[in-house]
Amino acid sequence: FTACGDQLDQFPKDSISPETFFNTENDLRLYTNSFYGALPSGEGVYNESVDNIIKNSLPDEIQGIRTVPTSGGGWDWGNLRNINFYLENSVKCSDEKARARYDGVARFFRAYFYFNMVKRFGDVPWYDKVILEDDKEALQKARDPRTLVVENMLKDLDYAIENLPATRTVDQVSKWTALALKSRICFYEGTFRKYHTEFNLSGWESLLDQSIAASEQLIANSGYTLYSTGNASKDYLNLFASISPIATEVILARQFSDALQIYHNVNYYTMTASYGRPGLEKRLVNSYLMADGSRFTDRPGYDKMLFIDEVKNRDARLAQTIRTPGYTRIGESTTLVPEFGSTVSGYQLIKFVAGTQYDTYEKACNSMPIFRYAEILLNYAEAKAERGTLTQADLDKSITLVRTRVGMPKLELAKANADPDPYLANLYPAVSGSNKGVILEIRRERGVELVMENFRWDDVMRWKAASVFTEQFKGMYFPSVGTYDLDGDGKMDICIYKDTKPDAGNVQYLKLKSDITLENGESGNIVVNPQIKKKWDDTKDYLYPIPIQERLLNLNLTQNPGWKDGID
Repeated sequence: FTACGDQLDQFPKDSISPETFFNTENDLRLYTNSFYGALPSGEGVYNESVDNIIKNSLPDEIQGIRTVPTSGGGWDWGNLRNINFYLENSVKCSDEKARARYDGVARFFRAYFYFNMVKRFGDVPWYDKVILEDDKEALQKARDPRTLVVENMLKDLDYAIENLPATRTVDQVSKWTALALKSRICFYEGTFRKYHTEFNLSGWESLLDQSIAASEQLIANSGYTLYSTGNASKDYLNLFASISPIATEVILARQFSDALQIYHNVNYYTMTASYGRPGLEKRLVNSYLMADGSRFTDRPGYDKMLFIDEVKNRDARLAQTIRTPGYTRIGESTTLVPEFGSTVSGYQLIKFVAGTQYDTYEKACNSMPIFRYAEILLNYAEAKAERGTLTQADLDKSITLVRTRVGMPKLELAKANADPDPYLANLYPAVSGSNKGVILEIRRERGVELVMENFRWDDVMRWKAASVFTEQFKGMYFPSVGTYDLDGDGKMDICIYKDTKPDAGNVQYLKLKSDITLENGESGNIVVNPQIKKKWDDTKDYLYPIPIQERLLNLNLTQNPGWKDGID
């Protein structure tokens, strides 16, 4: 157990000592500031790649080629050691008010740490103290049931909610951040237990009730609202392109700075071939509603529409997520079409893309949301729908607000349940019951609103819906080789050819079976990574394996179901 023990039983002797630190509020603040490094980086937010956003490669998880690692594999306890070290020593500060506040920060991050561990491994050991090198009982501890771990996480969060300040701040955790995390954790765990009956986990109803209560408290008392200037065609785009986080909606953000030379890479990521040429996948594009709220996939011939026709009169978020006809960069007037050298599907991402001055490598500095108000509204609606308590009034104070920002009509509960969308039902066959229609619609809304914000993997995991990973990923439709005008300006933009490159003028040239593959040979949708096999094993792949080294050091650690490491 050396790897875990080294992380859990040492304090940073070269920097501070418990005998000389933790005496003042400033000491507590400085130490707890180190916990924020556990939050996702910029890339940890926008670099999503499982099925809604696809690239020219596939993660091992989707290929089904994961193996039990020798070490590492996410079994990392260093952040927890720092948190528990702080909590054992903060009692030295005589300022009780300050101690309660910063203990709340620490316990928020302990819940955050364990949430990621439970999602990945299921049962994990619960540690609430620093482990000493001679504490054999702790070092040889077995995995605690995830039910116990989640219960302890929620105790930490309740403490944080009670003791953190109610001031809204985008760069520090507050009462509202703790409520947002409680909404997220209970929502995830409640739906996971509901759909993953193979784990025999009880209490999903209570967890969803707690998620609903946390969301309701935040909605009623926090003062957060969805960012809107009344410009339905720009507000969603501008929310994510903003250099400073828009604090009316963003609850907590990872911030960057040109002045401090702290950058991320999202512009370069979306506009070069260097990061896998990301693009939206066809099924997500199909799931965007028409602007009048009707279903695109109910339209005759929807599956064989040219790009210029399929993106007309759609939910305004589509044109604020990918390049569509008439697209211009922020602050520019030149219209641009999708660049196939930068996107494997043809649906080129523009979400998070700021002005041209941020285009070079590691130069972008717009903020990245970790928690935002729209997520809470979506959590609230879905939790109530899964719980069976959803009303039209609930939808009107959640989903309706999200849709109103982009000029979409409200979601009608009775209408959705009377006529469930067969397209979405095919994607999510496990959804059933009297709320089937509205659950599918809320899943649609979640995919559209939160795309590229690193929620998709968790959503598919908790829904037990990984069959969506194994279908062939697709992009734009083309009926034949030839030239195409993508934006309707009368000028050809791309030329798809078979053998010899023709002279089609100033266009993007795409050679069949070299630059582009179509599903029917010379016609059909773009197929992405057709040569890479995809496989998912429901009996083991919803959890990750425990590394071999950790099991050898602590023989009380059991392996997750289905993962073979030779130790047993």
